[in-house]
Order: sequence, then C-alpha cells, then structure tokens
Amino acid sequence: MTPRPAGHALVEALIAQGVDTVFGVPGESYLAVLDGFYEHREQIRFIACRQEGGAANMAEAQGKLSGRPGICFVTRGPGATNASIGLHTAFQDSTPMVLFIGQVASDQRDREAFQEVDYRQMFGPGTLGMAKWVGEVQSAERLPEYVARAFHTAMQGRPGPVVLSLPEDMLTEMITAPVLPCATPAQAWPAPDALAQARCMLAEAKRPLVIAGGSGWNAESVAALQRFAENWQLPVGCGFRFQDTFDNRHLLYAGDVGIGINPALAQRVRDADLILAVGLRLGEMTTGGYTLLKPPRPQQRLIHMHAGAEELGRVFAADLMLQSAMGCAGAALESMAAPATVPWTAWAESARADYLANQVAPAVEPMDMAVVVKTIQRLAPADTVYTNGAGNFSGWLHRYVQYAGLQHHGRTQLACTSGAMGYGLPAAVAAALLHPQRTVVNIAGDGDFLMTGQELATATGYGAKKLICVVVDNGSYGTIRMHQERDYPGRVSGSDLFNPDFAALALAYGWQAERIDRTADFEPAFQRALAAGVPTLLHLKLDTDVSTTRTTLTALRAAALKKA
Repeated sequence: MTPRPAGHALVEALIAQGVDTVFGVPGESYLAVLDGFYEHREQIRFIACRQEGGAANMAEAQGKLSGRPGICFVTRGPGATNASIGLHTAFQDSTPMVLFIGQVASDQRDREAFQEVDYRQMFGPGTLGMAKWVGEVQSAERLPEYVARAFHTAMQGRPGPVVLSLPEDMLTEMITAPVLPCATPAQAWPAPDALAQARCMLAEAKRPLVIAGGSGWNAESVAALQRFAENWQLPVGCGFRFQDTFDNRHLLYAGDVGIGINPALAQRVRDADLILAVGLRLGEMTTGGYTLLKPPRPQQRLIHMHAGAEELGRVFAADLMLQSAMGCAGAALESMAAPATVPWTAWAESARADYLANQVAPAVEPMDMAVVVKTIQRLAPADTVYTNGAGNFSGWLHRYVQYAGLQHHGRTQLACTSGAMGYGLPAAVAAALLHPQRTVVNIAGDGDFLMTGQELATATGYGAKKLICVVVDNGSYGTIRMHQERDYPGRVSGSDLFNPDFAALALAYGWQAERIDRTADFEPAFQRALAAGVPTLLHLKLDTDVSTTRTTLTALRAAALKKA
C-alpha cells in the first residue's frame, strides 16, 4: 500500500470495520488521527462533544444501538479519566466499545510526563476491571492489527469495552500495513445434550419463569425467544434495564425484574421452581440485592444461559449452564420441542394479570409522572428510543413504558445498568444523530441532567432534530434523599439541589423549551415538541415529597420513625 501516516491508517481501519461516526473530544495527543478524519470526511464523521464523559456515554449508546463497538476518542490524562464513566458503563452493561486514548510520545514514557497515565494499570482488565483488554500500540505497522483485535475482543463472548493507547509519535509514522477485514464474532451454540437436559428440566417444572436480557441480541434471536415462550407458554420477565428484550405488550410478558420491581413479580421469582435466565449476569439489581436469587445456590432450580464462559458459575452455582451467543440463544431454545400441554397456564396468566395491575397508579397532583409517561408513549411514534440515566425518576419509565421487542424497531431502551448519573442525555444525543429519522425521548432527573447538560450544545451543533428532553425537577438528589429518610429520618444532608431555570438554559443552547407545572399542561406541550423539528426541553416541576412510583418521603419518614 501507499505509505500514509499511522493516524490516517487508523481512520481507514475504522471505516473497514463499518464505522461511519465516532464521538470524542479533540486533543493534541492525537492530531494525526484528527487529520485522518478530515482526509476521509466523506466516509466518517467525528462528533466533537463538550466533555469526555458525554462522549464516552454517546459511544456506549452507539454500541447498544448497533451491536458493534461504539467508538470514542479522548486525549491523555484528564481526557481519559473523564471518559472512564462511559467505559465503566460499557463494562457493566456488556456493551461493545473501543476507547482510543492519545498517549505521551514513546521517548517520554515512564517519566510522569505531562498528563501521562499507565492505562494498563488504570483500566486493568479482569472480572472487576473496566475493560476486557487494554493495549498500547508501540509499533505503527501493527496498528491495523491492534484495531482488528480490539473489535474482535469487544464483541466476542460477553461483549464489553476495549482500550487502545496511542503514543503521539507513533501516530505520525508513515506505514504501509493494510487494514484488516471487518470483524465478525463467532456464534457459539449450546451443546445438544445440554439442550436436551434443559428440555427435561422445563418439562418437570410446575412454576417456571424466564428472565431475559443482557447484550448481544439481534432481531431474529429475540423473535425466536418469543416463539419459544409461546410454544411452552412461559411467563417472561426482563432483567434490569433490558426491557426491550421481550415485547412488553405480549400476553406472556410479566414485567421488569429490577429496581422498583412489582412486589407481586418479586414474589413470583421467589415462588418459581425453575428460573431460566437467558443472557443476564444475574447482577445485584436483577436479583434484588441477591435476595430473589440467593448465591451461591438458589432455592429455585436455575438454568443459566450466557455468552461468556467466564460468567457461568462465577456467582451462581446453576443446575445447568449453557454457553451460547445471544444471536443463537433464541433459536437454540426454540429448537426444544414443547409438550402438548403444560401445567403452568394459570401461573403464566396470573403473571400477566399482575403486570397489568401494576400499570394502574393512584393520581398525584399537581404533576403526575405516571400520566406524563403514559402520555409520551401514547403520542410518540412506535419506534421512539427512550433514554435515561440514574435516579428515582427512572422508575416511572421502568413501570409504565411498554417497550417493544427489538425485533420490531431495534433497540428502544437506552439505560445504564451501571447506575451512572448523566447517561441519558448523551445517549439521547447519540441516538438522535445516528438515527435522525427516529424520535428520541430522554427523561432525566435534575441532578442527572446537570451531570452532562452541556451536551445540549452537541445536539444543536450537529443538527439533531427529533430529540425531546424531559427534565424532572424536584430540587433534590431524590434517590439519596429517599435513603436518608429511610435510614436517618428527618436528617437531610447534602441531597438538596439549587437548580437553574432549565428552560432558559435550553433556550441559550438553541433549543426550544417550556416549563410545565401541571399534569394537564403536559400533553399539549409534548405535542408541540413532537411537531417542532428542533430539539426541545420540557422542564417539569415535581414536588420533592413524590419520591417513587410507590411512596412519598413523608411516608418513608413516618415508617422509619415508627420503626425506631
């Protein structure tokens, strides 16, 4: 090949992997790569974000939406530390992602040069690390090899993030190495005898429950999972913030198994005699703090199907472990012939009835978030992407949004299982830029929004249009205040917020914006936002006392004082 700078070759390697958009904050440590983006500007775009945390969250959302690695570029030191929040989210959410970090020049390494960090130590791979692999490219000629390996590693087995450190001087070297072919992960299929054993265990059950989720699914596999559930008449719950793994409108959908779980569903998990967990790590949130399923040996029989061999048996000693890529999981399960009749039909019907009953909520005034969320879903297009970060406000989405299975419209839920505040807005900006034909709705808490609110500028600068941000302003770090009232009733410290005028702030960024104080005013405002054709922020005032979908701070405080 004709010699070209390694920085240009890196951009060519990304194009060969099918990447057409990357997110980042520019830095002097990778100027040669930025020049490569200019050289290939007709094939790939660099979205310049306002802070590396926002950029990394956008790349993580890109990975969720596409199933292939989201790409983020940051500079050394402060840039890398800011980006670590998105990397941690990608690790805990099992999202494929590659974070490229500009590094100090090779002849300055190990002197604590300006902004120097050893990224192998900082992000050290492992089961409790922040990346699946951390590499530093010392040889410019091997750069395409490193990129190809990064993509394979990010997608193979349990997906996750990879970090590549790029010494500044390496990027300016002239190289002839060709780019490598587009990476395609191997698709593992469960062993036939293990599937036969799983069928026997299902046939012996009286009260089975499927809990599905995790990453790596595709439309065909999710559709096959649904047919499997239909063949066996199995009730299906979705793991924490993976609610679009199974169509929530389906008669077999039982609800989300996560924070704020329907108490009836929590009891159903406890009462089940067989849990079929598909694609999930069965982490703290899905297991109710490891109480609904108790490690190391749950009281329920457990079949655990996961893409990563290292995950199987790591926390739970399952009765049967099946290693399978999620792209094959649905078809593998569907291949198990169902019996003519099953004894749990009433069990499945009551699970659905419990879910529907949980959709009913008592009226709250002057701002009823249940009505707000149901109004959004009623008026928004069917393929709308919903995003959120962390906070009690997210409970209204978990409970009241009925997510379509991703076989219908692709991913419709972008939410971080890592519980990182500030995720929702950058994820929404990424979704709006990557899929401009789709409506994107971000619901954010006031504390959550202010973590990454500056990314309003990114949306404006790059022409996002069908993007609506609903900021729920209760003047508090609501989750922390809830815990304070439960454990230290009346002793509030550090959880009050002093907020700006969010609508005025959005207007300053070039958005359309309105403030809404009453439930009745929300629907016309949301209709105006849908018709606007420009990003719109709706600032909702919520009484601080309205803590969750189920209780108030007053009730929590009273219960804690009575207990004391």
